Amino acid sequence: MGTGRSGMDGARTGGRGRRAWRLLPPLPTTIRRLMLIILVASVHVVSFLAMDAPEGRTGETAAAPTPGQEAPRRRVGVVRFFTNDQIGDGQDRWRTGSYQVSFIQARNWSDRLGEHFGDVAETRLRSEIIAPATLTMAPPLDRPYAGVLSVGRHFWWRRGALDLRLGGDLVLIGPASGMSAFQGFVHNIAGLPRPTVHASQLGNALYPTVSVAATREIRLGRRAMFSPFVEAEAGVETYARIGFDLAFGRIGDGVVRPRDVVSGQRNSGTGPMRGTGWSFTLGGDIARVVSSAYLPAGRGTAPEPWRSRLRLGVAYGGQRHGFFYGLTWLGREFVGQPSGQVVGTLSLALDF
Repeated sequence: MGTGRSGMDGARTGGRGRRAWRLLPPLPTTIRRLMLIILVASVHVVSFLAMDAPEGRTGETAAAPTPGQEAPRRRVGVVRFFTNDQIGDGQDRWRTGSYQVSFIQARNWSDRLGEHFGDVAETRLRSEIIAPATLTMAPPLDRPYAGVLSVGRHFWWRRGALDLRLGGDLVLIGPASGMSAFQGFVHNIAGLPRPTVHASQLGNALYPTVSVAATREIRLGRRAMFSPFVEAEAGVETYARIGFDLAFGRIGDGVVRPRDVVSGQRNSGTGPMRGTGWSFTLGGDIARVVSSAYLPAGRGTAPEPWRSRLRLGVAYGGQRHGFFYGLTWLGREFVGQPSGQVVGTLSLALDF
């Protein structure tokens, strides 16, 4: 998502020879990245202001259920992930940009993940732009452009020493997702080259997708935790993955930690991210990929059978605010991809 590299003069016009309309002149790369960071921070702030705070932080209490009635879930946390290569390697290609929001709701919440399936639920909203190496031409043997929009519901619980997640998403690919229109709008107002690969993007399709994950969190002293995990998905992509995360510093036990779909970075959804102190994370995983709707054979592409990721991150929490920033190396995802890429992930926690 971001700047778009031009293999031709993006200021030229398409269509009937009319010049592309811009609000701003072409800007240096540093200024473009700064504008992107400001835009992301603004979206975070607006989204936090527009939504109610989790119960228990506002002083409100949920009404007690009547005898025989199941206790209602209440919101206990929100996690947002903005992942973009403009805050990574700056190349604006492939898994170029995504935004994921997870709302965590729980019944009978006691600041720890419980053993009853259904007590803790995650509502996940996600958008993504996947692009070829350039936005102003369609290179041969490159991956096709895809706009992605999804909504899902996932359930978390603990069984013995394992933290488990099971859920499903409806994933929409194509112009109907609105992602290509959004990217075109951003490029216009920022004075960037007009993307022309939108015309050849993947067509509209809806993919029901199910996924499951199991994580074991192993304490290594008071301020370190090793977390091996396995996960599998079937639907828009079908794969099985195994990996680990290692965290140092301020770490909470028994909390819900959603994982960013693209980078694999994790952040606490219910624990005290705003508890004061620093924490550092590193991790990696490898997946055996069976199929990917983002790389259809009919478009001359094929997924690499093995997909790997390496990541590191840093988080800081104050009394009312906190942030997380991480870098992730993504290995080759499609046959013919010349190299991996590095994406950055930003997550903010704000109290007003």
